Amino acid sequence: MIDTLKTEGKFTYAEAGEGPAIIVLHGLMGTLSNFGGTFDHFSKNGYTVLIPELPLYSLPLLDTNVKNLAKFLKEFLEHKKLDKVILLGNSLGGHIGLYFTKHYQEKVTALVLTGSSGLYEKAMGDSFPKRGNYEYIEQKTKAVFYDPAIGTKEMVDDVYKIVNDRSSVIRTLAIAKSAIRHNMAADLPKMDQPTCIIWGRQDTVTPPEVAEDFQKLLPNSDLFWIDKCGHAAMMEQPEEFNAILHKWFLSRNI
Repeated sequence: MIDTLKTEGKFTYAEAGEGPAIIVLHGLMGTLSNFGGTFDHFSKNGYTVLIPELPLYSLPLLDTNVKNLAKFLKEFLEHKKLDKVILLGNSLGGHIGLYFTKHYQEKVTALVLTGSSGLYEKAMGDSFPKRGNYEYIEQKTKAVFYDPAIGTKEMVDDVYKIVNDRSSVIRTLAIAKSAIRHNMAADLPKMDQPTCIIWGRQDTVTPPEVAEDFQKLLPNSDLFWIDKCGHAAMMEQPEEFNAILHKWFLSRNI
């Protein structure tokens, strides 16, 4: 469980554990708490886990894009004096990790992708920001998961608040357009970092064929499936997600 956050300058983040650094990158509608199970498990099993709050809704509008979010990640690593890290990203977070890796391969020990955007941009939401319609937002939020009960009222309320704030909606759309511009298909074959791809078999946001395309394009990747699982595997099936990833880390000596 993520109990406390640290704020240092423009960075707010959770941190725990000792060992190789895992930087967790959340998605567009995601929060740090989505990774609570991952944070707890790996921080107690030989890793330092850090989850920065990404400035999705606080950057100047013209700077709200994948490129500048990757720049923010670089500044965060410099702030923490981290030179080599494991990047773990869900949805938009995976895309930011991939873009960062494209430009700073020497800083990335390994990649972990789950429900990542970067190839297929329905993850960014086409008709999502329909303001004022709570039932629609509730339906869309619950559809992210295989088990709709995971989409709690608190989560629906958070998403509803975002899509009913004009500034946030404009930034959401700016990020969506940026994600389409920064398609990673041509770049992935040049990334030889060990990459663990963990995907929900029932992911309707980034469907299973997206995971298969990532595996085909990333030259040093392994693909693992979690059944009865949607777009946020680390949240919906945290124990299985952690077991797969931990075993993979050990097999790769990471």
